[in-house]
Amino acid sequence: MPLLCWRHHTLIQALLSRGPLKEQEFQFIFSGVSGKTAGTQRQLFDYLLKINKELSLVQLELRACRNQYDGSVYYGVANNVADEQSKLGTKFSAPQIAFYKSIIEAIAQDATAKGSISNIDALNLRLENQVPTGAGSQPQDAPSQIPAAFKNFSMSQKEKTLEELVRDQWLCSTPDGNIGLGLRSFLDLRSWFHQNDIPVCEVCNEAGVKAELCQNEGCKVRMHQYCLKRKFSLKKLQVGRICPGCGTPWQLPVSKIEAVEEDDDGNGLPQSHPPPPGSSRRKKLRTSQDVDSGTLGSASSQPLLMPTSDTRKTTRSSARLR
Repeated sequence: MPLLCWRHHTLIQALLSRGPLKEQEFQFIFSGVSGKTAGTQRQLFDYLLKINKELSLVQLELRACRNQYDGSVYYGVANNVADEQSKLGTKFSAPQIAFYKSIIEAIAQDATAKGSISNIDALNLRLENQVPTGAGSQPQDAPSQIPAAFKNFSMSQKEKTLEELVRDQWLCSTPDGNIGLGLRSFLDLRSWFHQNDIPVCEVCNEAGVKAELCQNEGCKVRMHQYCLKRKFSLKKLQVGRICPGCGTPWQLPVSKIEAVEEDDDGNGLPQSHPPPPGSSRRKKLRTSQDVDSGTLGSASSQPLLMPTSDTRKTTRSSARLR
């Protein structure tokens, strides 16, 4: 079993203490401690593979993720297990965790793939929907099943929790003032997205939380905006901007057309972190029925799992009626 030296320790400590690092900053640290050029994908892959072999002993993984709002690549350390023991490391209370999970569920299950919800919608989410349903035989909405801490979680407490989640990068504030997923959520929830049939991007096969949809309502194809740039780059214009699933012309706003006509700048995740294997087949959204409550970390990343309740989903048709 390979042993890690101080160089590996320094790289891991930088990620744990400073949170997810932007690709350029991570590569700068990598080059400084290893003396190798991070631009050489094979060298980076071998280095991270050695680190992850050791981190796997404690259910951790150093991985790359992409911020779906601006396309930037980040590196961080994620926890690969969620159990009762891991919950002891969180600084958030049970109502705060339930509130976070309600927000993540609302964003991930939005069929319009906006990737965000408004502050008002977030504050109005019901924590009662996060009460586990498998523990007893009573109906889910039975008053005796709802913890008092959930019912008494005030609006001011929700506002304070939102601020903390944004500050700790579990959530983010989008340019239009809405609430979106934070870097830590993209880092930790990647496997959950795939396991729970969150529709994936046609190009990169990663969850399309913030994505562009095919204009044909009967088609399930979606693509990240940065993946559209690769798909419809200048060198591919002779094929035409059409949906790869149904052949419908892909209409883009002027600003996005200008963006995709730039040269392809390699927007894929680094080869050292290929996207998880999975079918590109479009599937229905569903809520996980066997997920335990996740935890929010303070210093190090903790696994963030999704709630088990049934919430109202926004469809593409209903979104247009709003």
